[in-house]
Amino acid sequence: MIHIAIVEDERLSAERLKGLVEELSPEYSVVAILDSVETTTQWLKDNSSPDLILLDIQLNDGVGFDLLADDMISCPVIFTTAYDEYAVKAFKYNSVDYLLKPIDRIELGHALEKFRRQTDRTTGALPKAQLEQVGRILTGNYKKRFLVKLGDRFQPVTVENIAYFFSQNDLTCLMTREGDKWPLDQSLDQLQEVISPLDFFRINRKLIISLPAIKEIHSYFNSRLLLRLNPPVDEEVIVSRERVANFKRWMDL
Repeated sequence: MIHIAIVEDERLSAERLKGLVEELSPEYSVVAILDSVETTTQWLKDNSSPDLILLDIQLNDGVGFDLLADDMISCPVIFTTAYDEYAVKAFKYNSVDYLLKPIDRIELGHALEKFRRQTDRTTGALPKAQLEQVGRILTGNYKKRFLVKLGDRFQPVTVENIAYFFSQNDLTCLMTREGDKWPLDQSLDQLQEVISPLDFFRINRKLIISLPAIKEIHSYFNSRLLLRLNPPVDEEVIVSRERVANFKRWMDL
């Protein structure tokens, strides 16, 4: 028997969701219906972890991500949300299950089936970094600008004005849309943690690009893609083969 907890502050919605779960998957048992961050926190302290939580993001006393930030949840999560389509696509891009309110029976069935197929119940929770990434998407908690320095000169650069980040000779730099190059202290790996994945994509080991910087896209041998960027780059800009599928999904968000 798979045990499910529902965290939802609208009682009728919670009862409907419980009925749908039990109708779609009789082998699933809804062991708790919780209506707030506070009651969920206490229930998780007093009970064994369920196998799955259906978690409403916006609750009366906070947001569902408060539970994740406090490491209260140690099992997979399917989010329920009334956020608009743009934010929901962010969930999809990050491979986190979601249900858009009002909950659709078919979509719920798909989400439960995905849980059945993909979740390793011996390890439990979705990766914490992945959950934090989704939380940043919803809250907009990404860097808005970088304070860069060249010699004695400091310059704030907004992310909207950044064409791409690149690594060259062990140095990380950003390139503005006007073609100004500024060195940075962070590595590309570190930058990926603080910039929005909706606005930037790492196409290979050396480049993280913004959508407006893409001038042309061409097929390239060995199932890769060749890009023309603006401002231009001195060498060929290749989307590595293992990143092509995700790059196309990113372009279509």
